[in-house]
Amino acid sequence: LSFTLLFPHTTWMQRYQSNISENGLTLLWSTIVSIFTLGGLVGVSIGSTLSVKLGRYGGMMRGTLLTNNCFSVMAALLMGLSAFAGSFELLIIGRLLCGINAGVALCVEPMYLGEIAPTALRGAMGMGTSIFLTVGIVSGQVMGLEEILGREEYWPFLLATTCIPAFLQLLFLPWFPESPRYLFIDRGNDEGCRKALVQLHGLAGSEGALKDIQAEKNNLVGFKARKPWELLADRSVRWQVITIILLNAAQQLNGVNAMYFYTQYVFQQSGIPTDKIPYATVGTGACECLTALTCGLLVECLGRKVLIAGGYILMSVCCILFTLTLALQHVSPVFPYLSVACVFAFVLSFGLGPGGVTNILTTELFTQTSRPAAFMIAGSVNWLSFFFIGLVFPFIVIGLQHYCFLVFFVVCSTVAIYILAAIPETKNKSFLEIQNEFQSSKKKTDVLPDEAEALLVSTSL
Repeated sequence: LSFTLLFPHTTWMQRYQSNISENGLTLLWSTIVSIFTLGGLVGVSIGSTLSVKLGRYGGMMRGTLLTNNCFSVMAALLMGLSAFAGSFELLIIGRLLCGINAGVALCVEPMYLGEIAPTALRGAMGMGTSIFLTVGIVSGQVMGLEEILGREEYWPFLLATTCIPAFLQLLFLPWFPESPRYLFIDRGNDEGCRKALVQLHGLAGSEGALKDIQAEKNNLVGFKARKPWELLADRSVRWQVITIILLNAAQQLNGVNAMYFYTQYVFQQSGIPTDKIPYATVGTGACECLTALTCGLLVECLGRKVLIAGGYILMSVCCILFTLTLALQHVSPVFPYLSVACVFAFVLSFGLGPGGVTNILTTELFTQTSRPAAFMIAGSVNWLSFFFIGLVFPFIVIGLQHYCFLVFFVVCSTVAIYILAAIPETKNKSFLEIQNEFQSSKKKTDVLPDEAEALLVSTSL
């Protein structure tokens, strides 16, 4: 990051033969960083729309995720050439396209995995998005080490590595089947659905899966793919919508980004040399990856509710302990090491539930015609929350210092209470069964709608 921070300054000097002002440089750097979030927000809108028109994966160069790779390749090309062209504008556009690519992928991929998976394995397969997201984070951290691509002359190549997953997808995705539910319910393509089911489940398992899809279609007769505003106005799915908004806002506002912000300070206080801190940071990323894998193994055993509620409860405890250890840093040499332990415990707790189960629940709480709109709403909330915490967190740190984690304690504990009180277990249930269970639980909880909506607003803000 320090290399790319210098790039706008040197480019400005070469182009205009004068120094850029400090405020101008800050604005330029902030634009480079935040434009990724704007791209993600745009990508969510594009992804949910294209998933209905083009399908989830589709045939050669038709599916949404295949088309999405164009954004990734163009982003890698622009960011890789920005230094050689002496243009920070290329870096900004590349970051925007990279954000669009991420927004589309994080909207469509969980949807596709949830729709093709057998009911008994839907949670484990849904964790695939979280697992490979953390693998990507760790890979980026490793490639950013000085021994690989972490030197000043190599940073354009480091940014250009975003094209590697895109080329792999362009090579392998055409051989993947389309979502059988999309083919049968959205497109009415019975033959295509049967072929996809045989490819996914085998001849023996395809009949049971087809009956499940037929039952869902019969329940949706007369319904078309909904728009986000139609879903927001539909009182029959009000609690599902409230749930995905709350969970996706909390996924960004729970303090995990703040914890990563504090890692350098905590590692320095514990005596880790400055030049070794990047390796410790890789360790935190590896821990998150490990817990995502663990969550994938446990999600069908323990269920979604236990993992996500348990994750938020553990994160609440870590927030309190981390605040105490930061406040007592100079009391005893033990406390810096306890702070390091809190960092790893917090990251492990996040990966164990909230990091992966959130996307699974977004898939499971809605039927076929509502799912793309639900992902657009959830994704928009997620990216806006990401932008909000990036904008506000520096001011929270200035005002509260290490006591800022008390704010995140309130968020985590509130969400944990909501999950335990309002969300039914979805393990081993069809989408239709989940919808019916939500409807029955809705009748019991309708006595407190105003309190729940107030809880949502206070947590999101």
